[in-house]
Amino acid sequence: MAAVKKYEDILLKTIQDYAKRWTHTDDPIENIVIADTERGHFQFLRRGWKGDDYTFSAVFHFDLIDGKVWIQENRTDILIAEELVERGIPKTDIVLGLQPPSVRPLTEYAVA
Repeated sequence: MAAVKKYEDILLKTIQDYAKRWTHTDDPIENIVIADTERGHFQFLRRGWKGDDYTFSAVFHFDLIDGKVWIQENRTDILIAEELVERGIPKTDIVLGLQPPSVRPLTEYAVA
């Protein structure tokens, strides 16, 4: 369970860092960090109005399932799996959930 707590801390810090980095005083779009440690869900969302355009998107969504980090959403060009490895999560504990199961064995990451 020590690994799960470590992964929770890494995921929370990662989404908090991006939320801070993307916060600008003149940007009406709100950055929202959601961390449900009881159920293992971590999200970075953006929401708000810019003129007549409404924005709502999940930038990142991670789940902790059976001791592994599942990347469920990445709406950026950031190689977030590589960043999570740099932050201390081994590739063997990262599942690219946003990739089809048939493709996962072809990656350097866990299949499930």
